[in-house]
Parts: sequence; C-alpha cells; structure tokens
Amino acid sequence: MSWQAYIDSSLVGTGHIKRALICSHDGTPWAYSAGFNPSNAELKALIKGFADNAGIQGSGINLQGTKYMTLRADNRSIYGKKGAGGVVSVKTGQAVIIGIYEEGTQPGQATTVVEKLADYLIENGY
Repeated sequence: MSWQAYIDSSLVGTGHIKRALICSHDGTPWAYSAGFNPSNAELKALIKGFADNAGIQGSGINLQGTKYMTLRADNRSIYGKKGAGGVVSVKTGQAVIIGIYEEGTQPGQATTVVEKLADYLIENGY
C-alpha cells in the first residue's frame, strides 16, 4: 500500500480524521491529505516534542497556523486540543503520523484510528 493510501483509507477514510499527514522523523512529508500542508518548522517543532515532552507541553502544538493545547506528550504520542477538535500524533520507528479531527468526532475515536495505524506500521518495520 502506498503512503497516500494510508492517508486516504486508514485515516481520512475512517470518517474520524479530517486531515492527515505522514512524514519522516526529519519532517519530510511522505503523504498528506488535500489542503493540509504544515510548514517544515511546525513539523520539526512537533517532532522535537517526542523527545522534549515538557517543552511541547509548555508551547503547545502549532500546525498550519492553528495552535492546539497539548494534552499529552510522551516519546510515542502527542495529543492536542482546540475547541471541539484536536490533533493526534504518533511516532513509529521511521515515521510520524498526524491526524486532525474536528467537531463531531470524539477524541477517543480519533486517537484509536491514529494509534492503530501506528501499531500496524511498527509491526511492519516502519
């Protein structure tokens, strides 16, 4: 399956994720949904948060000009919230998966979608 197929079917295709991106650990995008193109600086700051949990807790998560309040940050997962929507980001061995959800989606539904794809990629060496 191509990286774009993961975006289209495994993330956005679930109906729980509105916009998504998969990138390398250096922030280079591998695939993304239409209209979702965070800057390289935003991606690098998010990815740095996996190692600097306290830093991203204090600064929040900025993606495509939207600032999310950090709810959780550890070496695997970073979750953020803004209003009724939010962001779920998970780091695998080689990739970072980012999913944005909006009002109408429960945070737990979005989290499950992104975390399950991350588990699948990890099991398959990514």
